[in-house]
Amino acid sequence: MRIGLLGTGPWARATYAPALAGHPGLRFTGVWGRRPQAATKLAQRYGVTAYADVDALLADVDAVAVALPPSVQAELAVRAAGAGRHLLLDKPLAVSAAEGRAVVEAVERAGVASVVFFTARFQKEPDAWIGEQAAVAGWFTARAHWLGAVFTGDSPFAASPWRREKGALWDVGPHALSVLLPVLGDVRRVAAAAHGPADTVHLVLDHATGASSSLTLSLTAPPAAAGAEVELRGEAGVSVMPGSSQGAVAALSRAADALVLAARTGRPHPCDATFGLRVTEILAAAEARLTAARE
Repeated sequence: MRIGLLGTGPWARATYAPALAGHPGLRFTGVWGRRPQAATKLAQRYGVTAYADVDALLADVDAVAVALPPSVQAELAVRAAGAGRHLLLDKPLAVSAAEGRAVVEAVERAGVASVVFFTARFQKEPDAWIGEQAAVAGWFTARAHWLGAVFTGDSPFAASPWRREKGALWDVGPHALSVLLPVLGDVRRVAAAAHGPADTVHLVLDHATGASSSLTLSLTAPPAAAGAEVELRGEAGVSVMPGSSQGAVAALSRAADALVLAARTGRPHPCDATFGLRVTEILAAAEARLTAARE
């Protein structure tokens, strides 16, 4: 499968480009970015073509991987699907339900495969744990802490305008939801939402299984307090999501495996654009509650 990369930022350079270049089932074809010089530099590093025009790249590939801000991603995903290209997308799919729905509709019209890269869902140990816990009945409640130090440490993502604007809810909220939804079921309602320090938010969710979950999300945690943890409690006792022995590049390679398989078989992956849309809808509902709480 020939695949092109849309995006040239830190995430594209550190994760997407090496994963695509090293994947045995993909032929990394080229790079397009909003900054032509950055696209040229990244393309030269991997010996691929730098495209000045996104449609020219789409004409030369079977699929695209997108490492761009969510609103930019949504627009280009619709464009790529319209050209018949399979989609390896990043989270969040979009920052509004309308944008996310447009992507899903474009995917359905074109009949292309889509996979959204929720990191934990493609890391070996967390993914196995999620599958095991989803098969266990009687979960009563869950607690998820997804605490980053993006704005308090030396993260390369600290200068990201969309993260500055949308904060932890939209950046790490998708990760937490991608773990909780397969285990506890869909969210029937955002029961409560409150602001914490800086961009920190606290959510309480009511799930279709009757279980509840509480989420604490932040990009401004003290570096010593940063980390991700998910704990389930129910009839089976207590279960805590394990850490991963794999980094982001290996996880993205597994996501690429999933895209290749979905494209070949026509069977959608659980983390497809439709799932990405549902995560977007829940985050939009939480954002509405947070906005109302400030008014």
